[in-house]
Amino acid sequence: MTPLYPGDTLDQYHIEALAARSGMACIFRATDTLTGRIVAIKVPHPEAECDPVFFDRFRREEKIGQELDHPGVVKTVNRERSRRVYMVMEWADGRLLRDILTEQGKLPAQRAVRIAIAICDALAYIHARGVVHRDLKPENVMVEGEDGIKLFDFGIAAEAGSRRLTFGKLSHVMGTPDYISPEQVEGKRCDARSDVYALGVMLYEMLTGHTPFPGDNPFVVMNARLHGEPVPPREIDPGISPQLQEIVFRALERDPKRRYATADEFCHDLVHPDEVAITDRSTRVSENPGFKPAPKWVFLYSGLAIIPAAILGLLFYISRHP
Repeated sequence: MTPLYPGDTLDQYHIEALAARSGMACIFRATDTLTGRIVAIKVPHPEAECDPVFFDRFRREEKIGQELDHPGVVKTVNRERSRRVYMVMEWADGRLLRDILTEQGKLPAQRAVRIAIAICDALAYIHARGVVHRDLKPENVMVEGEDGIKLFDFGIAAEAGSRRLTFGKLSHVMGTPDYISPEQVEGKRCDARSDVYALGVMLYEMLTGHTPFPGDNPFVVMNARLHGEPVPPREIDPGISPQLQEIVFRALERDPKRRYATADEFCHDLVHPDEVAITDRSTRVSENPGFKPAPKWVFLYSGLAIIPAAILGLLFYISRHP
């Protein structure tokens, strides 16, 4: 397909500007010439249109966006089908949470909590309708005026009754290593508590300027969340209240049964921190809390990473030695 540029027209939509660019798609600001409404148009790159996994994600995102109707969720616009693959969404004025964190490093606790409460409200809505986002991260949260938010990118979201994920599908359907839950790393079925965990990671990052499990590569990051404990936020910023630190820890519980069961429970404690009882967690934090080596996991993940390179090398060898 011919690339789009500002000034082009796609069906009834007049392209005004390139708003964002990702690895597999571009998002344009456009005007609906029939209604005058400003919209966002997501257009996959030509090579992505031929990728069946990406195409499935793209259609899933469009379908879920049409079914959800909440001020904290980007709405997808119903339209007639076209020969060109694209998606029309409501236009959201604001900034990505990722851009805000990149610029400011960390946020004042009051603002971080305010944003987290807004995200909890949107999560409670989608979870009540049987949808789990599964890829919640600052790149997928738009922060608007007065710290209202909009969630988007439901390309790997799961609906009630969806199939269990496996590690082999990580790159396509398991989310981003810094934010996925331990059960997702282990290939277990995830539910609303997986989104709660991801929001716990985001709240930790908003408060401290760091994710709770940093690492040199995704395998180290995922191994750390299975076998390590995060550095307590108050050790990074003593200004964080003990109650808020406890809330973060409850959201980051490794065992989903010990985690907040719902986004509403998470939200309640954020709104009423005075009701939060402090738990003694000193015995759970090691001398190196952010990471404990676990050779069997490191070797497993490293082995999986080497497989594609080995196959590529074999194909190259065969092509040079017919």
